[in-house]
Amino acid sequence: MSDFADARARMVDSQLRPNAVTNRQLLTVMGEISRETFVPASRKPLAYIDADIEVADEDGAKRYLMTPMCFAKLVQLAGVGPTDLVLDVGCATGYSTAVLARLADAVVAIDSSPALVAAAADNLGKLGIDNAAVVEADMAAGYPDEGPYDVIIFNGEIAELPSAYASQLRQHGRLVAIVRQGPVGRGMIYRKVSAGLSGAAEFDAAAKPLPGFARTPEFVF
Repeated sequence: MSDFADARARMVDSQLRPNAVTNRQLLTVMGEISRETFVPASRKPLAYIDADIEVADEDGAKRYLMTPMCFAKLVQLAGVGPTDLVLDVGCATGYSTAVLARLADAVVAIDSSPALVAAAADNLGKLGIDNAAVVEADMAAGYPDEGPYDVIIFNGEIAELPSAYASQLRQHGRLVAIVRQGPVGRGMIYRKVSAGLSGAAEFDAAAKPLPGFARTPEFVF
């Protein structure tokens, strides 16, 4: 077994299973996808650690892969299935897209960084993943062109959910994100119902902020 294959197995056994990640297909996929493909060469030895991994720094705006545990819990919460169309928001170098593509029918991945979009597309191509498209887009606006989606997932912490996403989710669809609530982050699931989105907090979580999702300042008189 290679060093990276051994690290993947240990990630599943020591980070995912002990933290209530029980979906067998998700565990299998995350035990197979080469996470090291999606991190810079200098950080490949850190690809499977229990931490957010920096993958880019563009003019001071750093981008990360979420910890395997937080990402896995979000995906499990979304209940991604083989007929689902998924919108992957803030795909960075494409690791999340690779995992989701193995679970869903098709994935549309968006990022606001042209360099990261190019990197993600290249990385997915290296793994032969052909049911995912990577698009440069304003992450706060989503990508309505291919919607509505069965699942929408955010790869990073957000302070608030932009209103644009409600119309991009199919009826009874699921949107998952880590949302900052006061001093802590919560793993949230929102479901599309006739009246809009209904949300519930499912677990405590921490992740690096996803650019473009800061809370809108309130006017004080």
